[in-house]
Amino acid sequence: MNLWYTHLVRPLLFNFSPEWVHHQAMAAMKQDAFTAPFSSWAEETTPELEVELWGLKFRNPVGLAAGFDKDAQCLPAWQNLGFGYAEIGTVTPRPQPGNPSPRIFRIPEAKALINRMGFPNNGAEAIAETLRELKRQQRWPTIPIGVNIGKMKDTPLEEAHWDYLKCFAILHPYADFIEVNISSPNTPGLRQLQNKKFVEALFVPLLARREELKLKTPILIKIAPDLSAAQITEMVEGGLDLGLDGIVATNTTRDHSAVALKETGGLSGRPLTHPSTEIIRLVVKESEGKIPVIGVGGVFNADDVQAKLDAGASLVQLYTGFIYEGPLVVRNICQGLLAKKSGA
Repeated sequence: MNLWYTHLVRPLLFNFSPEWVHHQAMAAMKQDAFTAPFSSWAEETTPELEVELWGLKFRNPVGLAAGFDKDAQCLPAWQNLGFGYAEIGTVTPRPQPGNPSPRIFRIPEAKALINRMGFPNNGAEAIAETLRELKRQQRWPTIPIGVNIGKMKDTPLEEAHWDYLKCFAILHPYADFIEVNISSPNTPGLRQLQNKKFVEALFVPLLARREELKLKTPILIKIAPDLSAAQITEMVEGGLDLGLDGIVATNTTRDHSAVALKETGGLSGRPLTHPSTEIIRLVVKESEGKIPVIGVGGVFNADDVQAKLDAGASLVQLYTGFIYEGPLVVRNICQGLLAKKSGA
């Protein structure tokens, strides 16, 4: 069913630079006509796959991870392609170009990518205007939309909370949930925020601002796969103490031992499938199931999704799987999940 993409389209696209292909794909998907032909199956009601969480309804558990649609250019497309929800970002308070190119590298033999993008985006104000325009045009999707927020490259760690507060203030009107990214390996020092001291320094002001505005927007934290078991326990305990609404496990990894390519950046894709699932299992165990988990890392098919759900994830996300499996990936995953439920 997916052979036309994997045997024809993907080999053609892989002759060009990853970032160029990405920009061309985004330009195409901005046009509703490009993804509308895929939407008929996506509109079918499948109650067996629906998930209710944080007062939101997800038509299926498969979401688009942050990093693909950084500037919220293609929200209607993700609905047409069948995603149960989508995330935009990572968004920073001001525009920034990210790291120098080349900064994305394919590893086809491992079904993996290495990226060192460095949060390139148009900045919170410009992205908020893009989202406002979608609403004005009545093109806002019916699926939940998450907003992933991060700090500027040049912001000192001790002042990072101001960046997250500013992004929250600008973007919360458009977010069904907010995901706080402190785990990208491509912003210098960012992962140092993954300890109890900095987590409190970041989230206490965010949660206070949410309360002050009388909002119920769920606030989640995204963690790295390179944390030790003790560090994960510390993050879970901090999340429980603060009353965070969820943990996203995981970001990309700095461990490149599974691939031959020697480039700096975060590794994603198939090498992360098992490690991220085990981290989900640990987070669920340490929290005693009290914190919902979104599972990310090496999701390509229904078996991958089911393994993360069985480990305790409430929802999953994919990014690299979309690049390797193509626009039918969500449909194929959902069909596989339905077949598992029916015992086929």
